[in-house]
Amino acid sequence: MDVLCLGIAVADAIGRPIDVIPEKARLALFDRMELHTGGCPLNTAIALSKLGFSSGLIAKVGHDGFGDFLIHSLEQAGVDTRGVVRDPEASTSFTFIMVSSDGERRFLHTMGANATFRFEDVRLDLFGEARVLCIGGSYLMPRFDGEGTSATLRAARARGLVTCLDTAYNDRIPDWYGLMAPCFQHLDYFLPSVEEAERISGRSRPEDMARFFRDQGCKVVAIKLGSRGCYVLGPQAGRLHPSYRVQPVDTSGAGDSWVAGFLAGLLRGLSLEECADLGNATAAHCILAVGCTTGIRPLADVQAFQKATPRR
Repeated sequence: MDVLCLGIAVADAIGRPIDVIPEKARLALFDRMELHTGGCPLNTAIALSKLGFSSGLIAKVGHDGFGDFLIHSLEQAGVDTRGVVRDPEASTSFTFIMVSSDGERRFLHTMGANATFRFEDVRLDLFGEARVLCIGGSYLMPRFDGEGTSATLRAARARGLVTCLDTAYNDRIPDWYGLMAPCFQHLDYFLPSVEEAERISGRSRPEDMARFFRDQGCKVVAIKLGSRGCYVLGPQAGRLHPSYRVQPVDTSGAGDSWVAGFLAGLLRGLSLEECADLGNATAAHCILAVGCTTGIRPLADVQAFQKATPRR
């Protein structure tokens, strides 16, 4: 495997367009409902496979129909599922995504089996088959976040893997920094969204957030800025990378696709700046279709898009 992804797996039911939430005992109509795969590492694994790279997933799902759906979808996409554990008691994690007319999203989520995922569920033997370990969904795995994540990163580093981590937003977390603090020194790449980076660092400007995380021990920090693109800080000066001009249909999975594009650039030996731009281009493809990975194209198509499409 080029990349072994690890973390949350979610069944996403996407309804659109939903611009108004009805009052109690009232009915509101919307046009379309679709069932898709979801969860940061699962989306990233499928996107990487669509880009032309080999990937695997370590995660936990329930013994239910949604779990069957996720595993079947992964296998259909060519993702290695040997690391997916099935919980006999917990249900598969589920999100209802309400997509408004302008493509923005609101979420209702149940953690399900992700809440029972822990370090003991990690197939450490698979680490020897991968080049990169990418953890996704931190802050949505209460039995794994913090020390479990740190132990996993240490094990990956000991086996020579490149390490990266992508976070998720959870407004119930009382101490964002405390959970992530044990992990920073074991990270080659830290890839949070700007909202998550702000909660962890206590800073408000992307460049200040990035410097904070690098001072904590992260080698490279890339902060996803949504429609603005991303801010990336490596060993040298940081830089804002503007997004590509496209009309969004559904922004679900954009950040996860960005991670896939960024990692694809690393695997191809591109510069840090080129990796960031490839992440932006992959995310642009994602938001052109409903679903977290539906719009992802092979790497050659994404690179052709980069040459033909202006930036914001």
